[in-house]
Amino acid sequence: MTDIMVHDVTNPPLAARFFSYACLAGYEVVAQNDSASPNMHGILNKYPQIEKPAVTGYSYQLSALLAMMETAKKMQPSGTLLDKYEQQFLYSCRQQGISEEVITASLNYAQAISKNMLAYAKADKYNRISNYPRYTPSNQDGTWYPTPPGYFAPVEPYFNTIRSFTLDTCVQFKPAPPVAFSTDKTSAFFKLMQECYQEGVDLPKDHREVAAFWDCNPFALQDNGHMLVGMKKISPGAHWLGITGIACQQAQVPFAKAMQINTLVSISLMDGFLACWDEKFRSNRIRPETAIRKYIDPQWKPLLQTPPFPEYLSGHSTISSAAAVVLTHYLGDNFKYIDTVEVRFGLPAREFKSFQQAADEAGISRFYGGIHFRDAIDNGRLQGLQVGEWVVNKVNKKPGTLAAAKTK
Repeated sequence: MTDIMVHDVTNPPLAARFFSYACLAGYEVVAQNDSASPNMHGILNKYPQIEKPAVTGYSYQLSALLAMMETAKKMQPSGTLLDKYEQQFLYSCRQQGISEEVITASLNYAQAISKNMLAYAKADKYNRISNYPRYTPSNQDGTWYPTPPGYFAPVEPYFNTIRSFTLDTCVQFKPAPPVAFSTDKTSAFFKLMQECYQEGVDLPKDHREVAAFWDCNPFALQDNGHMLVGMKKISPGAHWLGITGIACQQAQVPFAKAMQINTLVSISLMDGFLACWDEKFRSNRIRPETAIRKYIDPQWKPLLQTPPFPEYLSGHSTISSAAAVVLTHYLGDNFKYIDTVEVRFGLPAREFKSFQQAADEAGISRFYGGIHFRDAIDNGRLQGLQVGEWVVNKVNKKPGTLAAAKTK
């Protein structure tokens, strides 16, 4: 799925949506066949009661994986590319001695579940977004405006209109307002600009490494003088699901529990993006690149390329903290691991002592990279912690903690 997202240049919120429904399809199979895995009916918003298919002789683990593939094939723009992978996967199953009867039964089960999951996905109203008016930047002082070199239109300005998985509303964890824009050199905003500017002028080597490791910008372009070349990268959500895979494998998590963890991480990513994007297009704050060039130094460039959407909150800070809460709940607070997700993209592995340490580093990487101000990172982290706790408590049906989370 991640490879196809890179191929399609799938934006980060949409990537989380694809991951969530695919994982839910797999997890639904697990929940129907493993009594220790709670079904999501009555937990997730408007999640249907999906009837168990009248199929016998299947492997539920195989069906779960195939349900993910079948769902992704239909949802992702280039999802048909998964056909080849699925056929190779089934060939490997045959090589391991799984009979044709079991494979056929498992696939039939998977397709029945996927059909229901696709109907649930369609009902979230994402398909209506294309009918909304094209978003137009306001051009007012202090507001977001497209940045070079691509001057891309804003990503998913109406993402907050779709159904969440667990949130009551997208403003449930509305953050404190951003520091108010001001050109007064003694103002709090100008100090934020100065701090970001100075960091970019003399960026230490270790800060550069952190920024590069967590870049995860699917929209990056490289200017080669006579043309712009697209630099395809994974999304932040794909990075955190990569971490989830590494951690589950290291902890030798059983199949059913691994499916549950992957699913809840995906859901926390999706609802984290919903909450964050709601704030982004409400506060609509100017990016450091635009502000610093206009008010401090017209030649200044951030280390990382500025993503095409408003600055406040930091999306990476929000979704990283949310995912880290889920992973910490299931795998522990001091889970040491080596993150090798970016190795295939030419970046060295990094070692972390906990998931929250990684989330904090992901957040501050946006400051090091010159694409976020400090308050967007700090408040994004707080929002992500709230979303992550809400997801965990919702699934574990803890009404007391849910009420507390609402009032944070």
